[in-house]
Amino acid sequence: MRILVTGGAGFIGSAVIRHIIQNTNNEVINVDKLTYAGNLESLLSVSDSARYQFSQTDICDRAALDQIFQEFKPDAVMHLAAESHVDRSITGPYAFLETNIIGTYHLLEASRQYWNELGEEGKSNFRFHHISTDEVYGDLEGTTDLFTETTSYAPSSPYSASKASSDHLVRAWNRTYGLPVVVTNCSNNYGPFHFPEKLIPLMILNALQGKPLPVYGNGQQIRDWLFVEDHARALYKVVTEGAVGETYNIGGHNEKANIDVVHGICELLEELAPNKPAGISIYKDLITYVKDRPGHDVRYAIDASKIKNELNWVPEESFETGLRKTVEWYLSNTEWVEHVQSGEYQSWLNKQYQDQP
Repeated sequence: MRILVTGGAGFIGSAVIRHIIQNTNNEVINVDKLTYAGNLESLLSVSDSARYQFSQTDICDRAALDQIFQEFKPDAVMHLAAESHVDRSITGPYAFLETNIIGTYHLLEASRQYWNELGEEGKSNFRFHHISTDEVYGDLEGTTDLFTETTSYAPSSPYSASKASSDHLVRAWNRTYGLPVVVTNCSNNYGPFHFPEKLIPLMILNALQGKPLPVYGNGQQIRDWLFVEDHARALYKVVTEGAVGETYNIGGHNEKANIDVVHGICELLEELAPNKPAGISIYKDLITYVKDRPGHDVRYAIDASKIKNELNWVPEESFETGLRKTVEWYLSNTEWVEHVQSGEYQSWLNKQYQDQP
């Protein structure tokens, strides 16, 4: 297969590309704008492969997309390019509408034009795989309810609303134009190469530097955590074996309150990085509760039984094994961390938390 991956320099996209190049004979073109969270260093392990190529392209650039389709001639599109940070969407929503909605529209239209020109076999085999999030469902009221593929959409943030919109566009292009699509909605990812604005890497890196560990509200928000390499395996399963027009929820079966995640990180660091910054007795002393963000959902949890029953996928990592691997990776890859923490990232981080009590 020849697979076009958008957003392949991002956290999940780079994991998908590493998985494909290292475990299959497929060819990949990585189409990525390289915004602040895109990092080609996450792909150094596969960048020399003859089956991998990179194009620095904005998915809102329709002419550039058309040229890529004509030259690469993909058998499948895996669409991961997205603005994905809730906090950033609250302070600057326009970029989320532009990339997640308008960008998806341009990619769908470029895919449709290319697909219409294929022969019957090519049309039948082609797949447009849209990778989305469980945040489109809003939050769960009960303690035992789970998101299923038929849960109604109720997004809470500009980010999740823009992803919900893109999901609807993809399904409309299937219903109206016949474009063969599959959609996946995943729970919170974590693991190596995660951009350090997100909870787990932020806590690891702040703790190692003796900085406060900012926890929103009371820290009782619950998320279902999915190790990124498990997610990459699931996504490849869906694009190669998923049924056209279907949606598959992908979860890690690991519901954890945010504060418990932070405690787990601190406990691992006590073991793996006992030489603390000056003045720090235990890492947990760095935990600082800050004002909750607007519209913060309380609980997400995924019912992943459909992908298990229909495609025989289950996560291999427990949260405990995955978190240990993640902490160990950040301790062993300080150079990657230093390079990714650009001036733009630092200025955003300072702005986000500088006014918090």
